[in-house]
Formats: sequence, structure tokens, C-alpha cells
Amino acid sequence: MSTRDDGGMAGARSSLLVGLASHAVLIVVSVVVLYPVLWVLRMALTPSQAFASGLSPIPTTVSLQNFVDVVGHHDLGGRWIFGVQLYNSLAVSALSALVGVALATTAAYAFSRFAFPGKRLGLGALLLTQMFPGTMMMIPLYILLDELSLLDTQLGLALVYATTSIPFSTWLLKGYFDTIPIDLEEAARMDGASTARIFWSIILPLARPAVAITFLFSFMQAWNEFILAAKLMNSEASYTLPVVLRGFVGDKSTAWGHFAAGATVVSAPVMVLFFFLQRHLVEGLTAGGVKG
Repeated sequence: MSTRDDGGMAGARSSLLVGLASHAVLIVVSVVVLYPVLWVLRMALTPSQAFASGLSPIPTTVSLQNFVDVVGHHDLGGRWIFGVQLYNSLAVSALSALVGVALATTAAYAFSRFAFPGKRLGLGALLLTQMFPGTMMMIPLYILLDELSLLDTQLGLALVYATTSIPFSTWLLKGYFDTIPIDLEEAARMDGASTARIFWSIILPLARPAVAITFLFSFMQAWNEFILAAKLMNSEASYTLPVVLRGFVGDKSTAWGHFAAGATVVSAPVMVLFFFLQRHLVEGLTAGGVKG
């Protein structure tokens, strides 16, 4: 009896030590990961445009003036230009993600379930496009958008972002569609369901986690992209927020306070979207497709 009690106490102490060590490691990793973020917040909250020195991420003087200057920026005509640029980023990112995911889901389902000539060649071609940076297509894209009168427009930039995200999104979704049992489709087809009904009512609900993460990837890619937006958009009123952030970095000086405040504001919508989609990801992963 005493031996069993001593063994149980030793096991409990061992589990406690392992738990404490795990929490200590997690705390250290969290501090290392969060330190750069806190340092950026320090520069954003410091009422100065100088580069912050020192290792402490805690500001000595707290002020929201940098956020007021960035968010409250107006053009010469008195228009709230930051609000226009924020709308540009939201509209372009949301539209490109919706178009890209819509086209990628149908293409991925076709590559996953159907046999047709050129299937392997098509998958290889999609993979090949990921080997080249998007900047290589800048000149032909510029000419194409100019010919279609879509240059310096939100629609034109959204279509460019959507097309560049489709190859990766297709491969990502195809891999998930391959894991869905084909028996579900065969059973539905025996009940008289069409291919379109199977896709909309069975496949898409089961693939909700993959669709959500693909949408998040496409949105973040469009939200953070700078080079194409800077070259395809020619006026301040059509800029997206990454282009605006670049404006705080000059040839001879940099407004670090404004840059840090702008970076903080720009990252906020992405964090909100991530936490919102995270809930749907958990729901999709815990929902079972087959009972019994």
C-alpha cells in the first residue's frame, strides 16, 4: 500500500515537473515571438519619428499622435484619404479572395474527381507557375490592364491578385478533396443527386476548413502585396495600404513613428479575419461527415 502511494506521488511530481517545464518553454517562446511586435508598438506609441533605441519594448512616453496622424490623413481637397485607401485594400483583398477561391474550388474538384486529357499536364503547369515571381508578369499585366481599361482600378488589381493565387489554392484544395471518401458521392449519386448537387451539398460543407484557410491565404496575399499595387495603381486615391506604408520611408529619412502606427493599423484587419475564420475552422474539423 505504501509502495503504491509512493509510486503515485512520484508520478504526480514527475507530471508536475514536466508541465512546469513545458509552460516555461512556452512562455520563453511567446516572449521571443511577441518581442518584435511589442517593439513596433513602442515606436507607434512614442511621439517621435526617430528610430527607437534600447532593448526595452515599454515606451517611456505614451501618445496616440502617430495613430491620429496616420488614420486622420486628408488630401489637399479635404478628403479623408486614409479611409479611401483602407476601403481600397478591403475591397481588392475581399474580391480577389472570393474570385480566387470560387475558381480554385471548382478546378480542384475537377482535378481530384474527374479523368480527362491533359489532367497531369494541367496540374504540372499550375505547379510550374509557382516557380516564377509575380513581378515577371508585371509588364504584360500592365499592358493587358491598359488595353482593357482596367488600369488604376480596384477591379483590375483584384483580378490580378486572384489569378496569381489560383494555382496554389487549386493544389491546396485538391489535396483536401482527395481525402474526402468517394463513397459519399457514390451514395448520393445512387439517390439521384447530380454532380452539381453533390459538389454544393456534400463536398463544399466537408471541405469548409480547407476553403476557409484558402480564403485566408488569398486575402492575406492580396492585403500585404506591395509591388504590383505600386506599379498598377497610379494615384493616391487608388493606393492600397501597403503602398501607403512605403510612403513613410523616404530616400534620406524615415518617419518611424508613422510607419509603426500604420503597420499596426494595417495588421489589425488580418488578425480579426484570422480569429473569425479560426472558429469556423474548428467547427469544420470537428464536424463528422459520416456517422456510424
